[in-house]
Amino acid sequence: MRNIEELEKRIQYRFEDRSYLERALTHSSYNREKNTKHKDNERLEFLGDAFLDAIVGAELFVRMNSVTEGTLTKTRALIVCEKALAEVAREFNLGKYILMGHGEAGTGGRNKDSILADALEAVIGAIYMDGGYDAAQKFTVSAFKKMIEGAMAGRIFSDYKSEIQEVLQSGGKTVNINYVLDREEGPAHDKTFYLHMECDGKNYGSGKGKTKKEAEQNAAKASLEILERR
Repeated sequence: MRNIEELEKRIQYRFEDRSYLERALTHSSYNREKNTKHKDNERLEFLGDAFLDAIVGAELFVRMNSVTEGTLTKTRALIVCEKALAEVAREFNLGKYILMGHGEAGTGGRNKDSILADALEAVIGAIYMDGGYDAAQKFTVSAFKKMIEGAMAGRIFSDYKSEIQEVLQSGGKTVNINYVLDREEGPAHDKTFYLHMECDGKNYGSGKGKTKKEAEQNAAKASLEILERR
């Protein structure tokens, strides 16, 4: 296991029982490839997911005391979405510490949003199991401080693909939107994807990202900016 003490310093929590943290950092591909009975992080991920929803919900309930339930729900969804979780995980360089199979690692697993997001939720679950509610709450509020404040101020991830579709389909129009891959750069484990958005055969904005989904979102965002300038 990579330097656990180093990660503890990054997350500012010292485990009494480090087996919780080790389990939180074990991806299922490690067990499949090694054919071991080492416990993976899926159960802790389940726990952390539930806890994260509750803590973020409580924070928003207190801070946004004049908004509707619908606004609270939408704001929380932005904070706990996969992309936001992966962003927080990268701040801790969490991918460096995850045990995974060579195959998964070789295809860029340490930088995949889904794996990083799941591992972060598992770490939250591990802290809860090791230190209880207060410890997990303290970590969660601190780790997501910028995300919570950004969401409240409207400065956090949006689903730009849905937004551009709504704009282009306004007035009952039927449109055909496609995201076209232009090129890929980098080795197999660390690719960057470049693509552009087309609507009814007309080119709009371009975007890049470490995954095709990220590149598509960035292309949709660029397309919205183009439409706003018209």
